[in-house]
Amino acid sequence: MSSAIAPARFSVLDRSRIREGHTAAQALRDTVALAREAERLGFHRFWVSEHHGVPGVAGSAPTVLAAAVAGATRTIRVGTGGVMLPNHRPLVVAEQFGVLESLFPGRIDMGLGRSVGFTDGVRKTLGRDKDDADDFATQLAELLGWFGGTSPTRVHAYPAEGLTVPPFVLALGEGATIAARAGLPLVIGDLRDRERMRRGIDTYRARFCPSPWASEPYVVVSGTVAVAASPEEARRLLVPEAWSMAYSRTHGTFPPLPPAESVETRTMTAKERGFYERGLTGHIAGTEEQVTHELDTLLQETGAQEILVTTSTYDRTALLDSHRRLAGIVHRARNTG
Repeated sequence: MSSAIAPARFSVLDRSRIREGHTAAQALRDTVALAREAERLGFHRFWVSEHHGVPGVAGSAPTVLAAAVAGATRTIRVGTGGVMLPNHRPLVVAEQFGVLESLFPGRIDMGLGRSVGFTDGVRKTLGRDKDDADDFATQLAELLGWFGGTSPTRVHAYPAEGLTVPPFVLALGEGATIAARAGLPLVIGDLRDRERMRRGIDTYRARFCPSPWASEPYVVVSGTVAVAASPEEARRLLVPEAWSMAYSRTHGTFPPLPPAESVETRTMTAKERGFYERGLTGHIAGTEEQVTHELDTLLQETGAQEILVTTSTYDRTALLDSHRRLAGIVHRARNTG
């Protein structure tokens, strides 16, 4: 069986995770520095995310951060993974991406999600509730209409109108159907539940309707990929995020990332331990040989055209090394494929 890695694109999403003992400003600067390295290594895209009221995440304004990333790079595509459309007016989102595309023509992606805030307090502050996610398809159609100049009002979204900014839908379940009916690329991430992920992809492909944005289905699979010299070192990359996720599930707030060695000496309750151990599973992690095999299997099973790497960890040096090793895997596959 031929390798599926060679034709696939590989991209990076960084959540601007704050680390214990470091500031939010440092997290944002780390994101920009990682984008430069991703460009140097030949990754296809670099995306940033949107989180509100989360102590462990500095990336609350993705279009602003995307502008900083695009300004610090020259060739890599830059976008959002994603702007949570229910939190915003579609006109304003169109204007923001119109500005980005005008400043950095041909390099901007518009990744869009349907989440409406991490907690009730955040949703209330944003003036939203959970039901607002149900209007995502309508909001999406309105947003795309601003680019095409098809709004029923006399208002125009300058400078977005007439520009082409590739849209992507971040989704599982119903969101996959929305992406298919709109004829947009799908970004789907649930490596811990491969069967659910495959069902979403199958639904998307079966219901896909060609559109001016995409003539055929395009699938991006997102998830954690950690590559190191040994399986043990790769696992240590996963430890900080696994602990932060376990803490958020048991305390209701998502904290900064702790060092792996700190986590490994902490006393956990049985509930925390359960969430923590589950947080270490379901990812693609190991040596270059192990990760090559796992990536090839994932791509063969899903038929995805692209992998979006979403790894977060405390040790930025180890994270950079992981990305370099991954780039090496892709380079070798293309040279031997």
